[in-house]
Amino acid sequence: MASTAAVSPALLEQAMSIAPVPPEHWLIVAPVLVPLAGGAALIALRHRPGAGRALVGRLSILLLALTLAANIGLFLMVVEKGALTMVMGRWLPPFGIAFTADRLGAAFSLSAAAIALLAAIFTRGEAGTGAPAYGPEPFHLLLLAGVSGAFLTGDIFNLYVWFEVLLIASFGLLALGPDRAELDGALKYGFLNLAGTTLFLVAVGLVYGVTGTLNMADLAMRLPAMEGVPAVTLAALFLFAFSMKAAAFPVQFWLPAAYHTPRASTAALFAALLTKVGVYAMLRVLVMLMPAPLEELSLLIAAIAAATMLFGGLGVLAERDLRRLPGFVLISGIGTMLAGIALHSPGGATGAIFYGLQSMALMLALYLALFEAARLAGTPDLMKGGGLYARHPLFSGLVLALFFAAAGLPPFSGFWPKALIVKAALDIGAWWLAGAVLLSGFFLTVGLARAYMLAFWHPQRPPAPVGRGPQTGQAALSARPQKLALTTILPLAVAALAVIGFGLFPERLLQLSGDAASGLADPAAYVGSVFPGAKP
Repeated sequence: MASTAAVSPALLEQAMSIAPVPPEHWLIVAPVLVPLAGGAALIALRHRPGAGRALVGRLSILLLALTLAANIGLFLMVVEKGALTMVMGRWLPPFGIAFTADRLGAAFSLSAAAIALLAAIFTRGEAGTGAPAYGPEPFHLLLLAGVSGAFLTGDIFNLYVWFEVLLIASFGLLALGPDRAELDGALKYGFLNLAGTTLFLVAVGLVYGVTGTLNMADLAMRLPAMEGVPAVTLAALFLFAFSMKAAAFPVQFWLPAAYHTPRASTAALFAALLTKVGVYAMLRVLVMLMPAPLEELSLLIAAIAAATMLFGGLGVLAERDLRRLPGFVLISGIGTMLAGIALHSPGGATGAIFYGLQSMALMLALYLALFEAARLAGTPDLMKGGGLYARHPLFSGLVLALFFAAAGLPPFSGFWPKALIVKAALDIGAWWLAGAVLLSGFFLTVGLARAYMLAFWHPQRPPAPVGRGPQTGQAALSARPQKLALTTILPLAVAALAVIGFGLFPERLLQLSGDAASGLADPAAYVGSVFPGAKP
């Protein structure tokens, strides 16, 4: 291979950037580098149980706080300067790998870092309750690295790579538990997610074969020119791959079967982050890169969205396990976001982004709250617990606010994105899709009201006898003292207050979501940050 000295200077100038990287541009990769390096460092401490476990817990919170600070700096810089790009090894796109942060990616990455920090704080309260010798902290960091990489990458193949990183970390979190139910949930989760990533890789290979590039900004200039069957086929492959990741109909059954099996912090982290990566990928690839095929597939996506919403709503009506209940709320929310994408309009995309951002805080809080409610009641069965309001009124009030937000009732955070999506659907005559959004909201309202009355308002029932064997079911729930520790209530209260704040003061989040949707519809700023002077 010829050395760079033998390469023509003109070609070298086109392929490489000789100018030094501005120091502030390191913020673009810091949300990935900090948790990735931190997770590796914590794994190196795994041979020090006992005191080492406590040290790992404190270091993980410190590293997550640093990651959150980097995300805050990146978000403020993107708001001030617009989309920003950093290339690896000075190789310019499309030759090299690019990280590109716009409002959409920076906002989702910031939310993910905040969620991971709250989950880590909650994990401190779970330590010592039958936990394994080596805790989940390194996997939390590696999972956040994969999620942040997916939100910030400017290369579609590396989007697949970061999917694999977060998938491996999530396998580790699921497999930490010794119970058979956790291993069974890990198998179900792993099988369908591996199928989804395989389909995604096939689609990426076809994109490269057709266009000769994998850089998203480059694809934004090439893919919209594609027409006919090849473009629709590619878009359909991406749609089904991302639908498996997001747990959309008809491949949603793995989610309620898997997410209730691990510890509360792990289930909450999965619910808040992993499905949002699938929806984010749809927004980035289908809405920004493939708008024409998206229009061709809009009716199919709308049908999938309606089925997903209604399945989730009916699941909430029928479910009697407190730990499985938020999984159906999550599925209904995925359908709501898909409805916004299917509308292929500024209002629909704004509603989908708004819902995704507020849902990250909502699902974290909802999973933590209902797992705690099951623990405090001594059983996850709605028909066997009760009396929580009399014993824990403040906690019960937070749960009620979360239920209102999950049902989409005003003035809580779930109302505003649903209102945007319903209006956007009615504007184009898609009354049946608007009806599906409202009907699923009605199912959620009735189902969550039923759950609240049985678990919180109903007088406490006498406890059932606990048998021998491994600590599963009621025995595991009763292992900790029946009180709310600071490390439990603090992350739950912060997430719940964020949900309430998004509902009472939606203007900032609405403006951010609208700006992000505009950046998807017109990716000139995104393309210009990667290829200065170029236009899609």
